[in-house]
Amino acid sequence: MTAPQPDSIQSLARGLAVIRAFDAEHPRLALAEVARRTGLSRATARRVLHTLIAEEYAVTDGREFALTPRILELGFAYLSALGLPAVAQPHLERLSAETGESTSLAVLDGGDVVYVARVATRRIMSVGITVGTRFPAYATSLGRVLLAGLDEAALAAYVADADLVARTPGALATEADLRAELVRVREQGWALVDQELERGLRSLAAPVLDGSGAVVAAVNVSTSAYDDRTLPGDVLAPLLACTAAVRGDLAAGRVR
Repeated sequence: MTAPQPDSIQSLARGLAVIRAFDAEHPRLALAEVARRTGLSRATARRVLHTLIAEEYAVTDGREFALTPRILELGFAYLSALGLPAVAQPHLERLSAETGESTSLAVLDGGDVVYVARVATRRIMSVGITVGTRFPAYATSLGRVLLAGLDEAALAAYVADADLVARTPGALATEADLRAELVRVREQGWALVDQELERGLRSLAAPVLDGSGAVVAAVNVSTSAYDDRTLPGDVLAPLLACTAAVRGDLAAGRVR
């Protein structure tokens, strides 16, 4: 947990810390694990968890705890206000139909990418990806596109806090390698990640720009590494057409 600010409500901060302890790799946690991942005492973590259970945001089998789908309510207001997912969804559907692959839209939140819209054709990862799924930005094509759009101060802050760990053999895991890759992504306008987030998964991503040319989101196409499809060649043109179409709708004010 970060240090409390003068006007902050400590109990709310603790509740949010407990919610953030759960992720795609840790969907179920024992009390001791929640306490360890949040830095809270076991007694405090227990009170927070049972409050979440009382409000139907969590459940327990007596040994482990898990969040419920109701937790998504906390993000719906943001997504509704953002409007971007609604604009992008039909374009993601068109891109998925054209490529025969899963497509996603994500934004950067701290050190993670957060999926805010998705069209899934098949499951090619060990974990299911849904709206709200988070992954470390440096390890994903979506994240590298978004990181490449940061200014130097924001990127330096990201790198200072990032825990760069190779998730698969040969994956990018140093600041120098990340910065070199982001230069390449910035220059070519897209990012390819080949079995760095997970074995067997390849992903190609491109940025969604606003009217000023700033990167506001990213779209990707995910494929199996064992397919005959060539990346970026077979997918890049429809991907770039998709991001251009989303940008066009944003510029035309087609955001509800």
